[in-house]
Amino acid sequence: MILTPLLLSVALLAVANGANDNFKGVATLYGSATTSYRQALIWATAATVAGSSVSVVLASSLARSFSGKGLVPDEFLTVEMLAAVACSGAVTILVATRLGMPTSTTHALTGALVGAGLAGAGAGGVGWETLATKFAQPLLLSPVLAIGLTAVLYVILRATRRSLGVRRESCLCVGQESAAPAGLPLSGAVASVAAGPPMGVGLSVALEHSSECAARYGGRVLGVRAQTAVDAVHYLSAGAVCFARAVNDTPKIAALLLASAALGARLSALSLAFVALAMAVGGWLFSRRVAETMSKHITELNPGQGLTANLITAALVFGASRLGVPVSTTHVSCGAIFGIGLVNGRREWRTIARIFAAWVTTLPLGLVLGVAFFQLFQTL
Repeated sequence: MILTPLLLSVALLAVANGANDNFKGVATLYGSATTSYRQALIWATAATVAGSSVSVVLASSLARSFSGKGLVPDEFLTVEMLAAVACSGAVTILVATRLGMPTSTTHALTGALVGAGLAGAGAGGVGWETLATKFAQPLLLSPVLAIGLTAVLYVILRATRRSLGVRRESCLCVGQESAAPAGLPLSGAVASVAAGPPMGVGLSVALEHSSECAARYGGRVLGVRAQTAVDAVHYLSAGAVCFARAVNDTPKIAALLLASAALGARLSALSLAFVALAMAVGGWLFSRRVAETMSKHITELNPGQGLTANLITAALVFGASRLGVPVSTTHVSCGAIFGIGLVNGRREWRTIARIFAAWVTTLPLGLVLGVAFFQLFQTL
């Protein structure tokens, strides 16, 4: 019975993580109109389950980091404290998800661990050096690396594409045009020619450079259509990001179960399976708000730009998982998209400012909630 609050808290945290993080790997597929929201979500869920399945082998050191060992004295790692950490992280992430803001599970859990540690052991019981070296440094450095590496790689890949004779194509959209709802502007038509109103609907021809008419690549590379090759690698890179994200996040959440002496390490595989299932459910049911923000409201993306962002994100997140370094998939994936915005000159500063505000407030909110939930569970 004593484990019920911990199990429920961890399940809630995993659902919240899935809701906020599950779509981040495939946001560029949806944002570049390479595929639909539903198809992207199916691919993200499948890759997430696969990544969670192998995380026990590839990222065991992350489980140790987020079990609280080294950050909080072992004697304070009680069921009540671990449940407080899980609840604090879950509430922090759910607030951001409700607002449609991508936030960091890593930051939320770090803040919650520190808050619960302060409430249970006092300031002297928190390993501040561990916090600075194993948590703060990689969390601050990873988005900067993502922005810089993505911008550099995209410039290189764009030059390579041009040297191979692969060209960007505009598209000519021909079809029936319906009037836009009141208050909503028509999107991006450069030219429109009415061709007589059959049944009250005009036939129009419009040259588009918007999401309604996605950019494509013409030409061939090694005998394969350039667009086909880009789409195939783009899909693979999106799957790699979701896979790497699951490898990085699943052990962090399962660590709260593994740290409980009442459960014991013998249940490691079962704990990971429990977390993976809850993450998949959260992602499947509640991803839409964050998906729209990341896919449509940071910068315009074409398939090549989305591919570039995914390659950098997958490399950084998977590399960090192998090294046991806690990085935020949110910060890396958003940083990569920010990098594309720097290069293409199309940036939604209002959205970027809101995302940064969510990032800045995540850790302190997790800390405050960690204190509050620890005191609540202690009282109960």
